[in-house]
Amino acid sequence: TLQGPAYGPTSHSTAASSTPSSSSAFRHVVPSRQIVERQPRMLDFRVEYRDRNVDVVLEDSSTVGEIKHILENELQIPASKMLLKGWKTGDVDDSTVLKTLHLPKNNSLYVLTPDLPPPSSSHSGALQESLNQNFMLIVTHREVQREYNLNFSGSSTIQEVKRNVYDLTSIPVRHQLWEGWPPSATDDSMTLAVSGLTFPCHRLTVGRRSSPVQTREQSEECTDVHMVSDSDGDDFEDATEFGVDDGEMFGVASSALRKSPMMPENAENEGDALLQFTAEFSSRYGDCHPVYFIGSLEAAFQEAFYGKARDRKLLAIYLHHDDSVLTNVFCSQMLCAESIVSYLSQNFITWAWDMTKEANRARFLTMCTRHFGSVVAQTIRTQKTDQFPLFLIIMGKRSSNEVLNVIQGNTTVDELMMRLMAAMEIFSAQQQEDIKDEDEREARENVKREQDEAYRISLEADRAKREAQEREIAEQFRLEQIRKEQEEEREAIRLSLEQSLPPEPKEESTESVSKLRIRTPSGEFFERRFLASSKLQVVFDFVASKGYPWEEYKLLGTFPRRDVTQLDPNKSLLEVKLYPQETLFLEAKE
Repeated sequence: TLQGPAYGPTSHSTAASSTPSSSSAFRHVVPSRQIVERQPRMLDFRVEYRDRNVDVVLEDSSTVGEIKHILENELQIPASKMLLKGWKTGDVDDSTVLKTLHLPKNNSLYVLTPDLPPPSSSHSGALQESLNQNFMLIVTHREVQREYNLNFSGSSTIQEVKRNVYDLTSIPVRHQLWEGWPPSATDDSMTLAVSGLTFPCHRLTVGRRSSPVQTREQSEECTDVHMVSDSDGDDFEDATEFGVDDGEMFGVASSALRKSPMMPENAENEGDALLQFTAEFSSRYGDCHPVYFIGSLEAAFQEAFYGKARDRKLLAIYLHHDDSVLTNVFCSQMLCAESIVSYLSQNFITWAWDMTKEANRARFLTMCTRHFGSVVAQTIRTQKTDQFPLFLIIMGKRSSNEVLNVIQGNTTVDELMMRLMAAMEIFSAQQQEDIKDEDEREARENVKREQDEAYRISLEADRAKREAQEREIAEQFRLEQIRKEQEEEREAIRLSLEQSLPPEPKEESTESVSKLRIRTPSGEFFERRFLASSKLQVVFDFVASKGYPWEEYKLLGTFPRRDVTQLDPNKSLLEVKLYPQETLFLEAKE
């Protein structure tokens, strides 16, 4: 399948369909109208290496070596092994500053690595790989000294290249004079993969044959440069190739009758072109006219086809031609009729283009080929000037854009309205199916979202429950650890106190001995003898060594009832009247 080429001077726009590694886009570059002093100028480079495209954006104060450094990281190829080709000037080395090359904003380069071996594969594998690769053809239009950077897949044929060049240059295939095709490219039905083109980039030159009749020597020379083309290309020609303009038939150029064109020639920005078109249309035919969509054709597609099914509309493309005798009548009587304007406003997105200038015509045919296919482009290409204006009714479908109707300028208001209404009937039926499908899909998605939300909430609840359990277990573990540590600390204190106690005096001791009997809260008793001269603190330490620290328990006397722990611990047992014997009991403090 032919990759539809983008066009424009030194443009790096690629085909709408490209390899996955290529970030292709149909971009229109608007040249800067004013260079601000001291503000850095940004340059865009599209660099191709084998089957990969790398986009690089740098200030013009950077060097060629900095581009190589970026490519080294992207392509994993040493900068020393790279040959960066595609410069328009002569000597360029790594130290060359980009500003000195006077480059345009958008540039296309390619990398060669002659010192690196190519990927090894079988012959059939290599052929298949070549068919899948993208070739960049830099085609120079000799007469106007203009370059086009065109991307084609390896499976495209030479004939397809020539037909697309016809769209860009308006040189019919049979009148194209080529230079630069390899000697092996002997048949226009050949694919680019087997034609011997230099990969990834190859330069060609095309011009118009000076005369349909050639001498024998000219024929031989043209055969050498691969000028001969299949007769299929003749089918793509129209009356413009003979250089006849309708206005000039009467000896007066039709452009002299107009103050200004509907659209600038070689318009870089479609939005700006449509603004001029709308303003000029209003000045010629009044303010009662269709509301033209201001923006690119791709943006018009987005507006018409890619919203919700209930909001979608048909797309009407109005193709204007100032040299047609039908134009003034069609615009003033048909397009400006209130019924037509109202119906278009309610049901259509209306986009317009001026086909008067050859460059704008070629640009639209390229867009048409990419979006609607070669059949529709061929239909428009073969329309003669006096069959314009044209009104295309487009309906967006799931996988493609379908042209429902092509309305020529020789019609009436009633017939135009009937054809618009017929298109709306087809569209409405399709829209109802789309709405039904969209509603069913949204219902399924809502059910799925509800299920997902319920599942998420369930998971969240399970997670919260699990986390709570884990926190509870962790808290229990923490408390157990604290308890163990406290017990260990208490046991250490108890042992320390037990070891620090003075030895228990014997009953037959000659010194005064006090015998104390102590009752625990559990009803158990323990007894011990103390020297009457011992301090009360020794009794407290003894009780604590048994596991009853005086901070937590109080020691009470019976007769009289008193709290011994409130007494001075430095006094002797004799002084606090715990001699010669006494029964005490322990009670936990509140």
